[in-house]
Amino acid sequence: MKLDLSDYVKERPPGGFAAQWKCAIARVVLLEWNGKVIINNRSAREYLQDHPLWVKYVRAALKILRLETSVDVFVKAHGGSLSGQAQAICLGVARALLKVNANYRKALKVYSLLTRDSRVVERKKAGLKQARKAPQYSKRIGSRGANGPAWSMKRLGLARPS
Repeated sequence: MKLDLSDYVKERPPGGFAAQWKCAIARVVLLEWNGKVIINNRSAREYLQDHPLWVKYVRAALKILRLETSVDVFVKAHGGSLSGQAQAICLGVARALLKVNANYRKALKVYSLLTRDSRVVERKKAGLKQARKAPQYSKRIGSRGANGPAWSMKRLGLARPS
């Protein structure tokens, strides 16, 4: 079942129902209808690979407010992981419902559905392999002198006869 979401989800949806969760971004549009959730032209179960927790995240705000069967949710999601996208959709739905009725704020706030997770990947620093991973420290540097191979051969009794 392919739907054309261009009528429902635009570059910037009306009311600004966009939400971010870490690196995932979701644009949400709500319509009064019969309780379907469509994500990127697919049903929520199909898009979220039938993962029960992720599907629960998407419907959380609707379930708390008992609107599961009366509101359709149309979503464009991208970036991050499917888990992050599901939580971004949850945040977007909560924000959209808040625009519909400001009295929903108290119920949504109790379950922390209006809080954004702002964690992002830390940038790589110069001289390091990753953001914080440094190259292995070597106390002995160089191959000549007291620490060179000739010295260790003598110490082990493997010195070449002269």
